[in-house]
Amino acid sequence: MEAITADLTALRVALLWSVPLLYALAAAVPGPRTGNSDAAWRWARRGATLALAAALLSVVWLLAGGPGLARGPIVFSLGQFGALSLSLRSDALANIMLLLVTFIGWIIVGYSQPYLGGQRGQARFIRSLMLTLAAVTLLVLTNNLLVLAVAWIGTSLALHSLLTFFDQRPQALIAAHKKFLASRVADLCILSAIALAASQLGTLEIDRVIAAGRSHGEHSAVLHAAAVMFVLAACLKCAQLPVHGWLIQVMEAPTPVSALLHAGIVNLGGFLLIRLGTLVADVPVAQALLVGIGSITAVVAAATMMTRISIKVALAWSTCAQMGFMLMQCGLGLYDLALLHIVAHSLYKAYAFLTAGTAVEQSRLHQMTPSASPMSVQAWLASALVGAGIVATAALAWAIRPADAPALWAVTAILALALAPLLAGPMVRAGGFWSVAGIAGAFAVALAYFGLHLLFKRWVGVPSSANMALVAWVIGCFAALFIVQGAVRARPSGALARGLYPWLFAGLYLDEVFTRLTFRMWPARMAANPDAPQPILPDVRAPGALR
Repeated sequence: MEAITADLTALRVALLWSVPLLYALAAAVPGPRTGNSDAAWRWARRGATLALAAALLSVVWLLAGGPGLARGPIVFSLGQFGALSLSLRSDALANIMLLLVTFIGWIIVGYSQPYLGGQRGQARFIRSLMLTLAAVTLLVLTNNLLVLAVAWIGTSLALHSLLTFFDQRPQALIAAHKKFLASRVADLCILSAIALAASQLGTLEIDRVIAAGRSHGEHSAVLHAAAVMFVLAACLKCAQLPVHGWLIQVMEAPTPVSALLHAGIVNLGGFLLIRLGTLVADVPVAQALLVGIGSITAVVAAATMMTRISIKVALAWSTCAQMGFMLMQCGLGLYDLALLHIVAHSLYKAYAFLTAGTAVEQSRLHQMTPSASPMSVQAWLASALVGAGIVATAALAWAIRPADAPALWAVTAILALALAPLLAGPMVRAGGFWSVAGIAGAFAVALAYFGLHLLFKRWVGVPSSANMALVAWVIGCFAALFIVQGAVRARPSGALARGLYPWLFAGLYLDEVFTRLTFRMWPARMAANPDAPQPILPDVRAPGALR
């Protein structure tokens, strides 16, 4: 899609610009600065509510007047400051993400006040929360790469204050320290990428960068390097292996912070790639990095999640796997599905964290329920074949042929494998009506998935190209995961399960190695409290040495 520059009314400009300003105002009013928590919460609720209303009105305005969601972005300048031109961007991606962030922010602000009742430092929490939301919304709306980088860094710094809210918990400080170091490397990557792209294309405006990137045809070595730097920044922001440990360990932070992190901020790497997809889509090294890192992270994290009994830790590993899957989709050129993944994952993960207490109760009830007999390997494979048939039928119902987009072969195969547990679960084993209901439910999921794919494809106009070697790699990775999961569920006490369990429970010991390296390079500062428990550093040894 080509950028559409429009002379918008002052009201329209003020509407979008008001969203980050409302959050910043809520952080700057007297309540948060003087420590008056009641006044601070009132301002926070007002700011979050007005920001959500502005985002909703922006979406309605985009649909009702001027260029619609399917016609392209609207870029309007905020002024020229020397060589720097500041502008905001209003397109499908910006408005979808803006509505998503403001909605989740509104929910989290309302949840946080009763959650933190009686805690010290509530005004500091509110100030950091509002600044984080202001930085995220500015990042989503800006059309300038330099402003994007400033908002990217600002988001990380404001989040760091939230992660260290319980500053007397050593494990919370260690996790935040590891995240801080990973984020600084990501900052260096994105700044380097922006410098390389600007030196080659002569502009910092995203719409002009995209247009210039398309007109260049085959990218130069400088643009290749910029694409790789953008990919590395996205992988670090999305907590991919082997720097994933901080995402698992920030469970020491308050639950609203976990919800904000897992449902919103960790998705910014994917947003960056979707926004700048044109610069990455035609760079084979960048695509290979995304597919390789994303698929390996998704497979390892999904397998590790099977060994966890803590609800919040299992959710954290789930986020790690989902972020890997989203980056893998970007590497395959399926940016529309990556955006769909961000929306679905954000809404689900915010709900999952904010209802974690209910999940614990449900887990206890499940443990008291007599367990069903393990599924046989034959039934597991049969359910995968039935799932493949259901997915193929749903794709044909939307007139989608994988030959038109070879990368769809990968997600079609993964969707078929993902439906297998639904088909092989209690509904199918019950027989009769429940078997039909299970098949109908699986078909409805596949039908909705492909329908949303077509809808989001109209909004994300990034040209996609498929490398069949990468497609084959992805199918092989998830097929191996499916086989291992099926074998472990069929024989939970077998030799394979007993051999894999120590390694998977430890996350292949990758985080232990990363933790020791970070502490050698830059030790964390612990709270000056002699009564606080001292952190226990991980012992990096092979499973055989743990006796």
